[in-house]
Amino acid sequence: MGRVESVLKGADFHKKLVGRSHDGLAIQPLYHRRPEAQTIAGDTAGLPWTVMAQVDHPVAEEAARLALEDLEGGADALALVFPGGRSARGYGIACNTLTDLDAALNGIRLELIKLRLDPAPAGRIHALMLAALVERRKLAPEQMQIDFGMDPIATLTNLGMVPWDWPSMAARLGETVNSLLERGFTGPFLTVDLRPYHEAGASEGQELSAGLAQGVLYLRALEAQGIPLTKAATAISFVVPVDADQFLGIAKLRALRMLWARTVTACGLPPQPLRIHAETSWRMLSKRDAHVNFLRSTIATFAASIGGADSVTVLPFTSALGLPEAQARRLARNTSIVLMEESNLWRVVDPAAGAGAYETLTEDLASKAWALFKEIEREGGLVSSLTSGKLQGRISQTAQARMRAVATRKEPLTGTSEFANLTEVPPDVLNISPSQQVVPKAKATAHSGNSTADVITALAHGASRNDVTPPIMGRLAAASLTSYRVAEPFEALRDRSDAILRTTGKRPRVTVLTLGPLADHAARLAFTRNLFEAGGVEVNILAEFGMPVTGLICLVGSDAAYAAEALDRATALIARGCNVWLAAKPGSLDASLTATGAKCRIFAGCDSIDVLTEVLHVANP
Repeated sequence: MGRVESVLKGADFHKKLVGRSHDGLAIQPLYHRRPEAQTIAGDTAGLPWTVMAQVDHPVAEEAARLALEDLEGGADALALVFPGGRSARGYGIACNTLTDLDAALNGIRLELIKLRLDPAPAGRIHALMLAALVERRKLAPEQMQIDFGMDPIATLTNLGMVPWDWPSMAARLGETVNSLLERGFTGPFLTVDLRPYHEAGASEGQELSAGLAQGVLYLRALEAQGIPLTKAATAISFVVPVDADQFLGIAKLRALRMLWARTVTACGLPPQPLRIHAETSWRMLSKRDAHVNFLRSTIATFAASIGGADSVTVLPFTSALGLPEAQARRLARNTSIVLMEESNLWRVVDPAAGAGAYETLTEDLASKAWALFKEIEREGGLVSSLTSGKLQGRISQTAQARMRAVATRKEPLTGTSEFANLTEVPPDVLNISPSQQVVPKAKATAHSGNSTADVITALAHGASRNDVTPPIMGRLAAASLTSYRVAEPFEALRDRSDAILRTTGKRPRVTVLTLGPLADHAARLAFTRNLFEAGGVEVNILAEFGMPVTGLICLVGSDAAYAAEALDRATALIARGCNVWLAAKPGSLDASLTATGAKCRIFAGCDSIDVLTEVLHVANP
C-alpha cells in the first residue's frame, strides 16, 4: 500500500483507482483470489456454445438462401426474426401464412438444428405456426430443439401496449404451453428478453432485476394454468445482451444463474437448469468506423462464453447500417468459431470461478439486482411497475447518466467520440431499406375462440396469421422502452457535417493555433483534435501567428504558454473578427484573457455534444 500511495502522491485512492458501474458498484484495481468459490454453470457446461445466426430477410427465398449459407458456414442454430420484434430493426421474415414460413425455411432440415423464435408481436401465433410446420413436415416434436420465444412483456415494452389485459394473456400463454407439451414439444416456450431494458439504457442490475421479475411473472402464470412448477421453471429461457464491458458482462451472466437458482429454490424446487441465449449488444454498435464493432463484438462474445451462455448470436458489424450482406454475416459467425475452436474457450467450466474480481462483481451485482427485484415486487410486480412508469423512470435516470458519460468522453467510443476518421468509406449492406412495420390489429374471427390445437390445424390448412389472432379483450398500456445506441449523438453531428460538405463542398473547419514547443502541449493538442474530428470538423493546425486566419480559432498550449502569449494572441485575433476559443478549463486562466471575449470551451470533462453543436454552427463554411 505504501508503494501505491507514493505513486498517487497524495491523490485520493478511491477517485483515482476505483471505478464505478452504473449501479454504483465499486470496481477495485486488485482483488484477492477466492479459492473456496464454487462453479456457476448451466446444463451445457463443458460443451461448445451454440452458434446462432439470425434469419431476418423479408423475402422468403433470400431468407432461406442466407440461412443455408449460415448453416453451411458454421452456424448450428437459427433465430427466426419477425417484423416488429426487437431484433427486426425494420426487417424480419414476412410471415402471414404457414406457406410463408415454409418458404423462408425451404431446404433446411429443422430436425438437425436448434431453432429460436425471436420475441415479436403475434409471437404466440408464430410459435403455433412453427408447430404446424413441424407437423406438416412429419417431424417428431419430441426430437425438435425449439425455443418458442413467446414473450408478451417484450411486446408491451417495445410497442407500449398489447391488445389484452394481463390475466387474459397469462391464461392464453398457459393454455398454449400446455397444448405444445401435450403435442410432444419440449420447449422452452416462454422467453424473458433483457434487451428492451438494456437498449433503453438500463444498468446491469436493472436488467437482471427486471428479467427476474418477468421470470417470476411467467412462473406464476404457468402455475395458475395447472403446469407444475418443475415444468414451468424449465419452460422459460432468457435472452441476455452482452456489451464490450468484459468484467460486467461475465458477472451479469453468472449473477443471472445465481438469481434464478435462488428463485426456484424459494419456490421449493431443486436448482433447475437455466437456458441463456446471449446476443452481442445493439446498444454498443456504431455506424461510423463500423469495423471497430469487430473488437466490441469479440470482447462481448468472449464475455458471453466465459459467463456460460448456452448459445450466442453475434450481430454482424454492419447491423447498425442496414441488413448485413454475406461477408458481414460470415465474419459474425467466425467470431464465435475462432473463439471456440482456436481459443478453446468452452473447454473450462466456469473459468471465472475463484477469480477475485469476477466473484466479487458477481456477488455484488446479484445483491444489487435482488434488492431492485424486491422493489419491483413491492410495486405490485413487473406489470404494475411498467404500467405505472416506475421502472421506466429508474431506467431513464440511468440512461441519462450513461449519455452524460458518453458526451463527456468519460466513456469513450473508439472511432466515434475518439479517433474519428473523416475520410472513411462505409461498408456495404444489402440494398433493401427498412420499413416502418405495422403490426396488424387483433380482430375476432372464426378461429379466434378455438383451442390452441384448433389454431394449429387452421394454420396448417392455410389460415392467415391475421385469421387466428385473438380478439381484443382489454388493453394493457405502458410507456415503451425506446431502443438507442450510445453512438447516436455523435453520429448525428457527423451527419450534419456530411450534409454541409454535400452542400458547400467543404466541411466545417477549425484552425488550431499552437503556442510554445510541441512537447509542452502535445497531449492537449491531441485531445483537442480528437474532439473536433468527432463532430466531423476538420482541424487545420498552425504554429505561426503571422499567417492570415479567419473564423473559429482555438488556441492550444501549456498553462505557461497561455500566461506568456495567449492575451496578446487572443486580442489580435478578436480584432480581426475571429471567434477565439482556448483549450483550458473555465476559470483556470487570467480574467483579463477571458475579458477579451475568448472562451474556454475545450477541456477534459466538457460536454462534447454541446461543444460540437456550437462548432458546427459557428464554423459552417
